[in-house]
Amino acid sequence: MTFEYLYRAWKAGRITQAVAAKLLGVSDRTFRRYVHRYESGGLEGLIDKRLLRRSPRRAPLDEVAEVVNAYNKQHEGWNVKQFYAWYRGTGGRRSYNWVRLQLQDAGAVKRLPRRGVHSSRFDRARLPGLRLHQDGCRHEWLADRRCDLVVTMDDATSEHYSMFLCEQAGTRSSFVGVREVLERKGFFCSLYTNRASHYRYKTSAKAKETQGARKLTQTERAMMQLGIRLIATRSTQVRARCQRVFLTHMERLPSELATAGITEFTTANRYLKDDYLPAYNKEFQQVAQQEGSAFEPCTNPDQLDNILCEEYQRIVRRDNRVRFKGLLLRLPADRLRCRMANTRVTVRRHLDGTLSISSGIRRLARYDTDGTLID
Repeated sequence: MTFEYLYRAWKAGRITQAVAAKLLGVSDRTFRRYVHRYESGGLEGLIDKRLLRRSPRRAPLDEVAEVVNAYNKQHEGWNVKQFYAWYRGTGGRRSYNWVRLQLQDAGAVKRLPRRGVHSSRFDRARLPGLRLHQDGCRHEWLADRRCDLVVTMDDATSEHYSMFLCEQAGTRSSFVGVREVLERKGFFCSLYTNRASHYRYKTSAKAKETQGARKLTQTERAMMQLGIRLIATRSTQVRARCQRVFLTHMERLPSELATAGITEFTTANRYLKDDYLPAYNKEFQQVAQQEGSAFEPCTNPDQLDNILCEEYQRIVRRDNRVRFKGLLLRLPADRLRCRMANTRVTVRRHLDGTLSISSGIRRLARYDTDGTLID
C-alpha cells in the first residue's frame, strides 16, 4: 500500500491514523510527520534529504580504488583476512570490515555464507606441551604440483612448531616434525594423529584375537622410547581443529608461494620457516588457559639420532654381510677382529638417509644411502 492511498483513506475517515501507521510499519508520530511533509511539498516532500548528501566521514574514492587495485594486481586469490594483514603491514589504517566491504562491493571477493555453529566441541589443553597434533594434507601447494604439508602444532595455543612440504607424508616426515619440536621446545606429553599406516597398523578384530600382542609401527616404537603417548584417533571433534587449520593454509599458502615465485621444495620450506610460520603464529596463536608449560627440556639432542629413525632387526650372513632393502652391507672385520655370522643386529635408517648397524649399544658401522662404508 502506498502512502497516498492511506492518506486519502484517512482523510475520508475510513481508517484512523493508528491503523494507517501500522499498515506503513511506522509509529503514529511518524505518520503525522509524513502528512505534514506531504501537504506542504507533495510527493517530493516525502523524499529523505539525507540520502542525497555524501557523508563527510566516508573514505575518498581514490583510497577505495587504491585498495581494490592493489588486491586485483598483486594479491588476486588471497582471502580478505590474509590481504588485510598485508594492508595493515603497509601502513593501512582502515578496519577489517571496511576493507572486506570495499572488496566485496567491487566484486574482487565473493560474499560467503555464514558458518554453522558446531554442536560438539573438543576442549583445548590447559598448558602448552600437554597435547600436540600432527597431521598432513595433500594439496596443490606449489604451482601444478600436488604434495603433502605436514604440520605439528600445540593444542593449547594453536602455535605451529613445525611445518614443511614433502612429496608424501610417512614415517620420515613424522620423525622430522617430532624432532623439530624436541629441539625447539623439549619433550611433550602426548601426540594426537590420524590413523594412517605409518602411525598405527590397521588390524581386524579377528586378527587381534589370534595374534595376541599387536605389532608396533616405527612411530609407535619411537614414541614409546621417548616417553610420549601416541594417540591415533578417529574422533571428528579432535581432528576438526587440524582440518580447520589446513583450510586456512589452503586459502593462504599457495597464493603466497605463487606471489613469491617459489616452485621448489627447498625454497618453499625455507620460506615456510623464515617468513610464513612466524607470521602465522603471530596472527593466530592463542593464549593458553593456564600459565606455565608442560615441556621438559631435551638435554641430550644427540640421543635422538638412534630413536627417531627406522629400526629393523637382521641376521648377519655367513659372509659377514647384512642384507637390507636390496643392499648388502659388509661389516668391517678388521675392527671387530672376529666374524659375526648368524648374529642378530639392528639396522637403522636415519633421517638424513644414512644407515648404521649396531649390536646392543655399540655401533658397528655406518653407511651412506648407497651402502658405501663411511666409518
